[in-house]
Formats: sequence, structure tokens, C-alpha cells
Amino acid sequence: MAGDPSDTPREAPSALLTDLYQLTMLQAYWREGMTEEAVFSLHFRELPPRRNYMLACGLSDALAFLEALRFRDEELRFLATLGLFRDDFLEWLGDFRFTGSVRALPEGTPVFPLEPILEVEGPLPEAQLAETVVMNQVHLQTVLASKAARVVAAARGRAVVDFGLRRMHGTDAGLKAARAFHVAGVAATSNVLAGRVYGVPVTGTMAHSYIQAHDDEMEAFRAFAALYPGTVLLVDTYDTLEGVRKVVRLARELGGDLRVRGVRLDSGDLAALAVETRRILDEAGLGEVQILASGGLDEDRVDRLLAAGAPLDGFGVGTSMGVSSDAPSLDIAYKLTAYAGAGRLKLSPGKELLPGRKQVFRVEEDGRAVRDVIGMAGEEAGGRPLLVSVMERGRRLDAAREPLADARERAREETLRLPERLRALDPADPPYPVEVSRALRRHQEDVRGRVTEGPGADRGPRPSGS
Repeated sequence: MAGDPSDTPREAPSALLTDLYQLTMLQAYWREGMTEEAVFSLHFRELPPRRNYMLACGLSDALAFLEALRFRDEELRFLATLGLFRDDFLEWLGDFRFTGSVRALPEGTPVFPLEPILEVEGPLPEAQLAETVVMNQVHLQTVLASKAARVVAAARGRAVVDFGLRRMHGTDAGLKAARAFHVAGVAATSNVLAGRVYGVPVTGTMAHSYIQAHDDEMEAFRAFAALYPGTVLLVDTYDTLEGVRKVVRLARELGGDLRVRGVRLDSGDLAALAVETRRILDEAGLGEVQILASGGLDEDRVDRLLAAGAPLDGFGVGTSMGVSSDAPSLDIAYKLTAYAGAGRLKLSPGKELLPGRKQVFRVEEDGRAVRDVIGMAGEEAGGRPLLVSVMERGRRLDAAREPLADARERAREETLRLPERLRALDPADPPYPVEVSRALRRHQEDVRGRVTEGPGADRGPRPSGS
């Protein structure tokens, strides 16, 4: 059972885990007295190749960072050595706390281009400083959860296990990946620390080195099965099918005391080997022994194996899922959309920005999502509103402290609400429709007119929530 990550003590990231320009802007804001309320929106502009949706993830770690954000004395001393910051500004940083609020899509919610994954509201310097780590945590976990969701879909109800830690991009990514994978439906991880920190079930088999270290493969099987009841034996170190026959011999030796749950195939023609392995095991009366596959798997290979009729009971997936090898990044952005009560936008080509505080409405028919509408916060645009309050006055709310199991169940339920074409591995035709409400479009045009025509271009009262 996955636990509540907010209850597990972890060292907070350093406040210096940020881009330098965040701190130089902070000093400029502070010096100019620009501390009124700001709204920043985190969203992505387009889906990566072959993705029909993204699975929002990483919120819990982002909020934990904001809640614990402090500048330690040694960090302030380092900043002083850069020659960029005034002593009185560094003194102000010493008392810095995040006091703002956050509204967000609950983790495990499918999300589409331009939809806010979260919106941060607070005094401008505070909301600005949130950018780097919030983007970092949400980007990583959203990308990896979305990849894992594809692997889980390809497995068609069979268990998927995360084997990717050794080849992931650093220790933090390896830890957070296991969490994101579990939200997306991955059953367990080989990452022991993720088990402690997040409560993700941990599992593992053996490496080829264990077999190699013994003078005899049968001796290795015998010793490992005796020590670990219900273990899975790796059978392809020398000759895969001969390894399976040795498992049969071990079963005859042990009789009713056989304590082998499965065998793992890690190389070769996995489909053909799985068929022959199943035949050997069944003929020996070992129908309960499962066959697991690993070795360079991704969603496409898992899908092909099962489409070919391979009798596989589960999959260990490593590098491809661990780094989302086919789509390792998301065009994610954290942009100012309101300041001092006025909507803000940018007019850079290809980088549309929707101003103000927003809400995402999911319109459903007969329990199936048919379209989303991005509207202004507070308007009634039809459908189910998705953004919820998760932090106020710098403190996480109960909605942000849910057990990981709840996010996992939400991902399962919300994904099943999507049209079937979106849950397929191939690009959806047509893509899922996302609309912008009329009220938000009018507000966008009003803000556009103000920034292009100057302060004198007053187009009437501002919409609420801008």
C-alpha cells in the first residue's frame, strides 16, 4: 500500500536550486517595490510525438518545496560572493517565505495543450521564485508518468515493474520516476528508496552475475530458491530453454516444497521463447509458474509480444520508460498571466498565452470525456471543473496530502473516461478537442489591445478573476 509522501521526512531542496535570473529579478522587483499579487500559469504548448494526452504528476513534490522554501545562512553567504546582490536584499532573503496559494489539477489527471497544470498566486517575487523547481518537478514526473501509462496500456492488465533506476538521469530522477510510474499504474519498482520514501511496492529477481558467480547454474537456482520463497529465477544466462528445464528439475527435487513463483526471460526471441517455456512448464505440471519478460522493452515491443500471443504474465521495463526515450521532454512553460489585478500576456509567435486566473472544464457524455474548455476562473463554462485549491497562505491543504494510492486510482479512472482512441498507442484521429471559452477569448483580446495600444486603451471594466 502506497503511503502519504507528505508524512515522510525528506531533506528539502536548497533554495539555490534555481536559475540565477530568478534571483536577479527578485532583487529588481524588491528594489522597485513590485510586490503586488501575481498569477503564474504552468502549461505546455503541444503534445510530444505519439502522445494523445499527458498525465499530470509531480504536484506533491513541487508543493513540498514551496512549503519548505528557506534561504540558509550558508546559501546567503554564497550569494554575497557573486557580487550581484545588496546586503539589505540578502537580509530580506533571510526572512523569505512562500505565502501564496496554488490551484492545480490533481495528480493523475489527463491534461492537454494550453491547459493549466497548476496556477501559482502570490506576491510577485514569491510566485516568480517558484518557477524553476515547480517546472522541474512537474515536467519530469509528468513526462515519465505519461510514458509509463502507455506501457501499462500495452501490457493489457499484466503487471509492469520498474527496472530503470541504473540508467536514469541521476538519483533524484530515479526516485521521482518510481513515484510517477506508480501513479500511472506500474505495479512495483526495484528502487528500494522509493519504497521507503513513497510506499511504492518493491520487488526484484536476480542478476546474471549471481548465476555466473556459481560454478553451476542449477546450484545457483537451488540456493536462491531456498533462501527466497516465491522468487523469480533468471533463466537466460547460458541457454534459456535449458535454464527452464533446470527449473523443472528443481521442482522435481523439491516436490511440494517448490518455492519458485516465476521465470524471467531477458534476451532472444521473447515471443518464441515464452511459447516454448510455457509448454515445458505446463508439461511438467508447473502451470502456476509465471513467465516474466524484460530486456529492452517499451510499449511497442510489449504490444507486439502480446499481439503475437506470447504467454507472458508480466514485464520488467527499464531504460526506455525510465528516460521516456522516444519523447523525453515536454514544451512546458511557467508564464505570468496577471499582475496587480490586470491580465498579462506575451505576443511571441507560436507561444499563445491565456491571461488571468483560469479553470479547466471537462465536458462528459455518458461518463466519457468529449472535450475540454479552458475558461476564466469563476465562470460557468459547462462540464466538470478540474483545478482545485491545494495550497493557501504557503501551506498545503488536505487535497495536496492525499495518499499516493488515491492519485494512482484517479489516473486509472480518469484515463478510462477518455475516448478509446486516446488510450491507443497510435496518434488519435481526431485529437481530443480543447476549446477556449468566449469570455476568456474576449479577455485575451482586451489585454492584447491594452499592451499593443498603450495604457490609454481602456476597453471597459476588467473581467473578474483577471
